[in-house]
Amino acid sequence: MAGYLDARPRVGYFYTGKTGAQLLTENLNKIFVRDYQSLPVVVNENISVYDAIVSVFLEDVGTLYVVDENSHLVGVLSRKDLLRASIGKQELSALPVNIIMTRMPNITYCEKDDMLIDVAKKLIDKQIDSLPVVKVTDQGLEVTGRITKTNITKAFVALVDGDL
Repeated sequence: MAGYLDARPRVGYFYTGKTGAQLLTENLNKIFVRDYQSLPVVVNENISVYDAIVSVFLEDVGTLYVVDENSHLVGVLSRKDLLRASIGKQELSALPVNIIMTRMPNITYCEKDDMLIDVAKKLIDKQIDSLPVVKVTDQGLEVTGRITKTNITKAFVALVDGDL
């Protein structure tokens, strides 16, 4: 069960020769986004920056995914975007989020069938906190979930605890 031994009929048990790191890598490559994604927090592109800030606090998230009237991903709002917009003398309740959001094609995203380790690498490379999990359709990208640093940490803890 640990992966160090293997069995074959009429041969018996034998040493696989795999190191602990190799076994860990094999287990990491079996974890997919669909197993650890969480619900996305989605807002409409026409809401105000003030309402987006309220949503961030009420939902206790760091990133909001912005969708159009057809529920397709058009942007991402991070805490940094909201903080940048709130510095200055702008009226936050009159400023729509589509002015300050990060737009496509500058959005990094993943799909539910991606490996979690690849998504973790994207988060590190891009220095971001979360990725939207999308379903690609003919009309655009439909947000179905999100992967955060917390989701990935839960997966790694489950792996170490042997829950996978």
